[in-house]
Amino acid sequence: MSDLKLFSGTANPVLGKAIADYLGVSLGAITLGNFPDGETSCKIDEDIRGRDVYLIQPTCPPANENLMQLLVMIDCCKRASAERVTAVIPYFGYARQDRKDEGRVPITAKLVANMISLAGADRVLAMDLHAAQIQGFFDAPVDHLYAAPVLNEHFLRREIPPSELVIASPDEGSIKRALGHTKRLGGSVAIIDKRRTSAETTVQENVIGGPVTDKVVLMFDDMISTAGSICGAARVLRAHGAREIHVATTHAVFCGPAVERLAAANLASIVCTDSIPLAPEQILPQTQVLSIAPLLGEAIKRIHRNESVSRLFHEQN
Repeated sequence: MSDLKLFSGTANPVLGKAIADYLGVSLGAITLGNFPDGETSCKIDEDIRGRDVYLIQPTCPPANENLMQLLVMIDCCKRASAERVTAVIPYFGYARQDRKDEGRVPITAKLVANMISLAGADRVLAMDLHAAQIQGFFDAPVDHLYAAPVLNEHFLRREIPPSELVIASPDEGSIKRALGHTKRLGGSVAIIDKRRTSAETTVQENVIGGPVTDKVVLMFDDMISTAGSICGAARVLRAHGAREIHVATTHAVFCGPAVERLAAANLASIVCTDSIPLAPEQILPQTQVLSIAPLLGEAIKRIHRNESVSRLFHEQN
């Protein structure tokens, strides 16, 4: 691994250090900051000429600052003559607008992908993109990882009998995800009927499938932002007699009223990964944070050695 150089931005330095520890390397020396007018400054403090460089930076809130820092880091490495620069983006922001579903709106996922490519990224390593087609927005190769094996392993250790388990999809768009977890965990599938009444408001009323009465219900989602949908789904499941409700997500964005809603939802556990760092006030007593550092570290190792990354999922499942 001597040719590999690993650098972390300021968005999630703890995850960067954990990935470096898994790989058995030290994080590269980099100075990041801001000029007096707020512009991002960056300087690589060691030689990276001809090296295989990996930049770890989720574009989580504050999204604009973290995205700009990633772009500046990529440009800095390219101008320092790195052989290959891989942008490791555990959480890809600006992903919600991935298509024109109405007139006069942007496709921000494509815009940000273009910016990362034009900055000079030779490769992108991402996790649980909000929509799988975002991979095609990049001109560079994309390795798309899933946190499902990490989340599944957590619940497998709980040894919940399949006869008592229901995997609930919080909306129709997450049915495929729920079916995937069912293959590994067992149990039956239920779907929450969600109707969107405005850009900020959704209403959940019915449970399709199930039944969920006196069952342990698990709900998986790629990210939780304001927690409106997931808590609305939990309310419906509770009204239909669910015994325990566990929520699992890859990306714990937890913005706006999310923490207050989750605290009031009477959830048995809230399981998330460390793709986004959580502030102390965002961590509830039932919150459990799982590390994706070994998964990302193993993917980086395989990319560096020109080995198969997709085989990683077959080995975990």
